[in-house]
Amino acid sequence: MPERSRHRYTGPLTRASPLATQPVGYWCGLAQAAVTRHLRDAMARIDVTQPQYWVLNRVNGGPAAPSREEVVAQLTHLADGPHEIARVVDQLLHREWLRIDDGQCLHLTDAGEVARVRLRELATEVRAVVHQGISDEEYVAALKVLRRMVTNVDGDGAPGNPF
Repeated sequence: MPERSRHRYTGPLTRASPLATQPVGYWCGLAQAAVTRHLRDAMARIDVTQPQYWVLNRVNGGPAAPSREEVVAQLTHLADGPHEIARVVDQLLHREWLRIDDGQCLHLTDAGEVARVRLRELATEVRAVVHQGISDEEYVAALKVLRRMVTNVDGDGAPGNPF
């Protein structure tokens, strides 16, 4: 790929900048694809997937242990298909990173917690690469702009909001 088509812009951002007229959807899509690919490639090197990380975090993250159905319902909107999260739960049960109690609730095993912690460290490392040269203030400003754009076109911007 020729260098000039790599979409790197390093000049000052001014109202008259050609960047100000470029389509946000294009750049959001490009950023989403690049960041997701980078994260998933890093996870693949340790034989884990991003959806597995989502499930481990969800099982660990609530005040009460969730059921399989709750995990599937809460994470399916992030997945590539309607059956992916259920399959991931099965994979993690098979790996013995999850267990099911008598009440049909999911829990991390010790191995699952070790994996979750390692994946959190990996996600932090990936975040550092993605955010290189970007201050927290710039990042927050970019997110605020994107959230405002969602609100402008969708109303409250709430549908599908993972946070």
